[in-house]
Amino acid sequence: MTGPYLAKPCGDCCLGGHLHEGEPRGSTEKIHDINTYVAKPSDEKSNGNIVLFFTDVYGIFHNNNLLIMDTFADAGYLCLALDFFQGDNLMNYRDENRKDLPGFDFKAWATKNMEWAMSATPKWIEAAKEKYGKEETKYACVGYCFGAPFVCQELAKDTVSAGAFAHPAFLTEKHFSDLKHPLLLSCAEDDWTFGDDQRHQAEAIMKKDKKRYMVQLFSGVKHGFALRCNLDDPYEKFVKEQSLSGMLQYFDFWLSGSADKFIKVN
Repeated sequence: MTGPYLAKPCGDCCLGGHLHEGEPRGSTEKIHDINTYVAKPSDEKSNGNIVLFFTDVYGIFHNNNLLIMDTFADAGYLCLALDFFQGDNLMNYRDENRKDLPGFDFKAWATKNMEWAMSATPKWIEAAKEKYGKEETKYACVGYCFGAPFVCQELAKDTVSAGAFAHPAFLTEKHFSDLKHPLLLSCAEDDWTFGDDQRHQAEAIMKKDKKRYMVQLFSGVKHGFALRCNLDDPYEKFVKEQSLSGMLQYFDFWLSGSADKFIKVN
């Protein structure tokens, strides 16, 4: 990907936040020879549809990501997420205080893994659809930070019916101009990677090209709010829950028969 970026590449703001407690309920398996987290809904709740989950820089082995994926499963979706980092996890380079170890170049690490992930993800998606999809299955995708460009990449195809991202990174103007399917943007008022001017520019592109989109904008929070907020702070917890609830409602609408009367954006 080349600039100009509307959502900047990952920076220090992508590393902060709080670890959330809870016991993940999914499992890990290989899809296209890539470690994949699989969160399955109960038979009673299953809606037959699939969410492709694209993680932030902490990846599929970070508890916060796992718990969010389990929540998508609780809402009836089979949720699948690939390991962008091939086991080269960010926490391997951080000490017990979550500070970078000496000599670690975070930006170089993120750029290297982005290049691999861009190449591997489309093949992983095809393998995941072949393994878990059925003729009637509908798909949505969600991405956080590092995972945002993969959402836009799939929304520019006919892979998914709708997508969403929160506090994005690595996005260019083309990601918005190429959209073919509805996008929810979940944004922080104070975000170094995707500030007001850049967000307004993205909105102008989507409005001009008559894309279908929805913007959530939360005051008083920063980049990472939807994944790594302080759950002891009632407002931060509320905002995180509103972001996730909005995504689920968005997917429920666009993947349901209720949306069939709407004409696809070309």
